Amino acid sequence: MAIANKLDPIDRQILAELQADGRMTNVELASRVGISAPPCLRRVRTLEEAGYIKGYHADVDARELGFEVQVFAMVRLRSQAEVDLSAFEQRCRAWPLVRECHMLNGEIDFILKCVAPDLSTFQNFLTEGLTSAENVASVKTSLVIRCAKDLPGLPFDVLEERLAKHA
Repeated sequence: MAIANKLDPIDRQILAELQADGRMTNVELASRVGISAPPCLRRVRTLEEAGYIKGYHADVDARELGFEVQVFAMVRLRSQAEVDLSAFEQRCRAWPLVRECHMLNGEIDFILKCVAPDLSTFQNFLTEGLTSAENVASVKTSLVIRCAKDLPGLPFDVLEERLAKHA
């Protein structure tokens, strides 16, 4: 909670508004958070420089753009030494089909979210890239049938409720 407490309610509201619509003008953002445009812009720049805002992205429809296949791959490594974990993460960053890579605790070391235009492209990646990569002990995959929820960002309303309770 310490990091969230460093931001005041206006900063958190700026983040929530930009998360919902990163294309709005500074004037519109300032109006929504109840301050004038110049201090709003200063706050946004400060949030960017501090790393709270990592970038601005378009929410594109993968299927509309020809990426018909989405797969979650659960990866177990032979060694969990830090050098081996870092090497696998670096490899994941280089694979274009891997869109997300998360290290987990438990039986699975990493879960990867992958996209591909078709099954044969994913199968090629699976056999020639992922399963043959150094230190990979096993890979289990699950093909996404449909997505019931895919919300970007963070639930700021939950954070505000928690901060209000601890104030």
